[in-house]
Amino acid sequence: MQDTLLLHVTGDDRPGLTASLTGILAQHDIQILDINQTVIHRTLLMGMLVRIPPKVESTNVLKDLLFTAHHLALRLRMTPVEDAEYDAWVGREGKPRYILTLLSRELHSAQVSAVANVIAAQGLNIDIITRLSGRPPRTISSDNVKTRRACVEFSVRGKPKDEDALRAELMELTRAHPVDIAWQRDSVYRRMRRLVAFDMDSTLIQHEVIDELAREAGAFERVSAITEAAMRGELDFRQSLTQRVALLKGLDVSVMQRVADRLQLTEGAERLASALKQFGYKTAILSGGFNFFGRHLQERLGIDYVRTNDLESEGGKLTGRVKGEIVDAQRKADLLREIAAGENISLQQTIAVGDGANDLPMLAAAGLGIAFHAKPLVAQSARHQISTLGLDGILYLIGVRDRDLLQEAAEPSH
Repeated sequence: MQDTLLLHVTGDDRPGLTASLTGILAQHDIQILDINQTVIHRTLLMGMLVRIPPKVESTNVLKDLLFTAHHLALRLRMTPVEDAEYDAWVGREGKPRYILTLLSRELHSAQVSAVANVIAAQGLNIDIITRLSGRPPRTISSDNVKTRRACVEFSVRGKPKDEDALRAELMELTRAHPVDIAWQRDSVYRRMRRLVAFDMDSTLIQHEVIDELAREAGAFERVSAITEAAMRGELDFRQSLTQRVALLKGLDVSVMQRVADRLQLTEGAERLASALKQFGYKTAILSGGFNFFGRHLQERLGIDYVRTNDLESEGGKLTGRVKGEIVDAQRKADLLREIAAGENISLQQTIAVGDGANDLPMLAAAGLGIAFHAKPLVAQSARHQISTLGLDGILYLIGVRDRDLLQEAAEPSH
């Protein structure tokens, strides 16, 4: 007979505890079937599932473990696991796994409770909950109140009773609480994204560039109204772009640099771009905006690809026409596929980020499509959205922890 035991250890954390406990097991040649350990505010929580072979006297093992735990001021609880229970645990291997990511400015119990209830109602089990964001300061200052980040990741196992209903319930939670919730299949592709494509206007930057150009041309109100209608999906993008660009006719080309100089990046854009570059991601701007400004951002953020529209000019003045093929909604999706193919990247390994109706085909084509502070139509249609945090919230959706970036920054360059 073999004895299977679940060991549950808690106590004040310090170096050497795991070494001491596993050292006792090693003396008796004990097999470890499963192990998990975490530390929460200096408190160790450890679980080990072990098998004691017939040749070993289990009483001696338990006595040695209890003595060692007592000597280390740890609490040790041992629970026998029946063979049928163990076989059932093994039989659950291979069940679908999902990652639920909860993002907010600060984490509250009501948010976690609401998410956990939705998961439980679907008959799913939460295996692991991990904090991805950094340790929140005890006091909140005016400097960090608008840039706080809180994120926890739930590793969930099982097959949902109704995944569409689950997604709808999670979406409803985002309307009831100041949170964003992403629900992803925990596949190898989630951990191996390689290309991130961004819309430009109202995504990488806080502005609609054509509106800023129209302001210089004295046509702001007319252009802005058309822009809003197009982003809401009320106007065909090509039609709206032609109408708006025509209102810029005669504007001096030198104005574009003045507009570029006053553009403000979206919160988290620089942090995200820097992290993606460090981790070896390819990045692209795929935008119905204009090439001059795309190149400006490319230089500022280190973007690899820029595919945008180009304003035609003659004699230093804008003609009111677009030069070359128009980058519209379908063209954005096609460009995403072209760049991915050129880099030998599967579409499942791509991420697309946008806010307007003309981003929907691109978001749908990507392995992970994210509606960022999006118009209502886009938010309802996209499978994932971020509306509470900045662009760097995307890092949490690919499993990056704040401490990963701190470690990366602290390591010397070679």
